Amino acid sequence: MVPARRVEPGKIRSGRAGAPDFSQPLDALKAGHERIRAQCETLRELAKHLPLYYCDAWAQQAASNILRYFDGAARHHEEDEEHDLFPRMLAAATGQAAERVALLTARLERQHRDMAAAWSNLRDTLERVANGEIAPLDKLEVSNFRELYRAHMAIEDVEVIPLAAVLLDADALAALGRAMAARRGVR
Repeated sequence: MVPARRVEPGKIRSGRAGAPDFSQPLDALKAGHERIRAQCETLRELAKHLPLYYCDAWAQQAASNILRYFDGAARHHEEDEEHDLFPRMLAAATGQAAERVALLTARLERQHRDMAAAWSNLRDTLERVANGEIAPLDKLEVSNFRELYRAHMAIEDVEVIPLAAVLLDADALAALGRAMAARRGVR
């Protein structure tokens, strides 16, 4: 028997909050971090929800939204960084700044691989939940995934984006914004 729901879980975050403004690509990257944080929070709520309410409609919708977000927008966000932002920063930096950028980007790319591995550990379970199967999320895996993203975004918010704002000129920022928009099929 399914227990009666006492507390409605938080709002399901779909990850579709307004189109980013790619004319301000660094702001678009920061806004992407807010959407990632919202999806990570939904994932945390889902892990708490499943043992109590099983695979109800809320759980299925939440799992579906999380899957769609991390398979799409979050992947694009990573590609924005690795294919467009990091190379532009490396090309613009000189001296000690070049060393700093090289170390930061290498670290962030390693974190991208760690986050991808953590995502693959969660993805199958989320897909099962989205399809209506009862499948518990491993709370340790959820916590690890969320912590990887939290630490990664902290470095980007505090170090990378401010450094990019100093290193990249208007032309480089415009090219970054165009690449980000093109990746998403936005004109």
